[in-house]
Amino acid sequence: MMTERPAATGTLRLVATPIGNMEDITLRALRVLGQAPLIAAEDTRSAQHLLVRHGLWPRPAGEGRVVSFFEGNEVERGEQLLAALREGTDVAVISDAGMPGISDPGQRLVARAVLSGLPVEVIPGPCAAVMALTGSGLPTDRFLFVGFPPRTQGARQELFGSLRGEPGTLILYEAPDRTATTLSDLAAALGPERPACVARELTKLYEEFARGTLAELFARYCDTAPRGEVTLLVGGNTGPAEAALDLPGIEAAVRKRLLEGQGPKEIAAALALHTGRPRRQLYQLALSLRKE
Repeated sequence: MMTERPAATGTLRLVATPIGNMEDITLRALRVLGQAPLIAAEDTRSAQHLLVRHGLWPRPAGEGRVVSFFEGNEVERGEQLLAALREGTDVAVISDAGMPGISDPGQRLVARAVLSGLPVEVIPGPCAAVMALTGSGLPTDRFLFVGFPPRTQGARQELFGSLRGEPGTLILYEAPDRTATTLSDLAAALGPERPACVARELTKLYEEFARGTLAELFARYCDTAPRGEVTLLVGGNTGPAEAALDLPGIEAAVRKRLLEGQGPKEIAAALALHTGRPRRQLYQLALSLRKE
């Protein structure tokens, strides 16, 4: 059932901004930002730097303002932005870089605006995930954006294990200091020979696409972390689709490993990578079967 749009409301506009090179912004984006009475920015300092660079700031008193909108104030500020939209004020949302709504609070604001029947426009532009995919040399006909992987080991193992059979190219964002660990975990879950790419500093002076297998890229970055913003890409599964293990199959795998002398923690970690099942669930299963 469609929600009717309230009368005389403002429009929520998601505006893509440069991911590095300040020239990578569209004429439409500049027009929208120049006219927006209210700009919600993930980082207000970065936003003002962008606006100053393109001659859109400062403005005459009373002709527009920039407010912060990030994970820490998402709930409270989101309500304020929705209230402004209902009162007829247009709101432009920008992230620190790239397309707002991709791995940031913008997505949840859009969902709430849509639920409220408020109009939403997207002003397209740079997106690190799509740019990295295009330049990686990996297949682009099918891909899966994973975002930032979990930091806790168990959750990462479950996630990467669940991706073993995915045929599309995988795209992940990662911090430079965690890149080597993530490459190692991906190699353990998907296989060290999977083709991959580490794209960093996209559109900037030291832009680089490092290509190789997961094992080769781990060896490259295990001692020295890459510099700058990092996007990881991994080729999809090109072999026959793996049949998911049912409970009897998982139990058989656990029993086999117990007979080989492996402990419950070791078994849970290994099977989480291979099945994508929760590690705690596998650990409890191993404990139960060891008591038989």
